[in-house]
Amino acid sequence: MTIYEINGKKPIIDPSSWIAKSADIIGNVIIGKNCYIGWGAVIRGDYGTIIIGDGTAIEENVTIHARPGQEAIIGKEVTVGHNAMIHNATIHDYAVIGMNSTITDYAEIGEWAIIAEHSLIKRKQIVPPYKIYAGVPAIEKGDVLHRHKEEWTAAKKIYQALAIKYKQEVVVVE
Repeated sequence: MTIYEINGKKPIIDPSSWIAKSADIIGNVIIGKNCYIGWGAVIRGDYGTIIIGDGTAIEENVTIHARPGQEAIIGKEVTVGHNAMIHNATIHDYAVIGMNSTITDYAEIGEWAIIAEHSLIKRKQIVPPYKIYAGVPAIEKGDVLHRHKEEWTAAKKIYQALAIKYKQEVVVVE
């Protein structure tokens, strides 16, 4: 991983979190406990602030950025799928952002909401808690049911365990 200080701001990363060697963490970024940050992720707090809550998985090639003087906030135990982009948005606890989805400026994703793969959440769009949204632009498709919560809780635990395993066992072979 490469950690960059800029404008007098240096990332704060809890030591229990695991960050892939090819991830870039830049500027005013706070990463909570037991997070997983995958290969190729770019978390860019060069002129905004990015906060990532405990137990969150930021999968491979995710980009997170914030506007000048503003924030991108990712809650606790959130799953952000491969290649997703989050720009100056708020993602509440336990939400799931599907692979290749885009969450744009000032959007807000509610607690336990699920955004399907390849979805677009438009500027200032609000996704209520416990709702499933999909499409371009994304629209409501239904409610998050108990079975969805069970499935995604298990997936979240896998990434949290993976962060611990990688910290203890990964060896770079050159």
